Amino acid sequence: MVDAWGVIASLSLVAVAIALSLWWRLGLHVPLVVAAARAIGQLLLVGLVLIPVLRSDAELWWSWVWVGAMLLIALAVVRRRTRSAGEHRPGMWATLFGVGAPVAVCLAIVFGLGVFELRPATLVPIAGIILGNSLPATVAGALRYEAQLLTDRPQVEAMLALGFEPSAAIRRTVQTTIRDALVPQIERTNLVGLVALPGAMTGLILAGVDPIEAVLAQIVVMFLVLGAVAVTATLMTLAGARTTFTLDRRLAR
Repeated sequence: MVDAWGVIASLSLVAVAIALSLWWRLGLHVPLVVAAARAIGQLLLVGLVLIPVLRSDAELWWSWVWVGAMLLIALAVVRRRTRSAGEHRPGMWATLFGVGAPVAVCLAIVFGLGVFELRPATLVPIAGIILGNSLPATVAGALRYEAQLLTDRPQVEAMLALGFEPSAAIRRTVQTTIRDALVPQIERTNLVGLVALPGAMTGLILAGVDPIEAVLAQIVVMFLVLGAVAVTATLMTLAGARTTFTLDRRLAR
């Protein structure tokens, strides 16, 4: 078990990063201190809140409340980070669907097919893993579509002028956006076990679980994440694509 001394010792690495920032005048020493302090405070708070939620005798509905709270926080984060998408920013309900659908699908598969037993100790961590890994793809799908559309605008306008349907005119833009959002997760999946040991597997091994059992659990989590990223990137890109054209089939401003 890690004690307070272990946390203090690990802070020496943060001190190294701060020293490098000061030495090279990067201006990141204050953000590093704030990030470290926030991480400690937030994780300790979450740990205290999770104590009653994850008790063996805790009611399952408390865990569903926690998952719902995570979804709302994720929604707020995505809305804040996609402001720069401008008029092609997906709406509130589209964003909620893009964030929540992958979680719902993955939880239905995992617990509906009996991969894991439905209990607080499995529901909350798995939902958190799915959300944490799909959020970057959610934001990337919204922002990348805006940037890709600016690049493809001349081609899209030319195809519209030639009589192509709007869906056909932006197909390449949608394909490129989804592909770019998926590539990082595909690369992480390719390197798992060779270059990097995933967090879930590492945590189980540190907790004393048999390595093979830890690997099998990690494989399940890894495939859940890959599927969730694919679903959320697609949904968010399509949500942005719906804002591309006016009612008279012209490109929006």
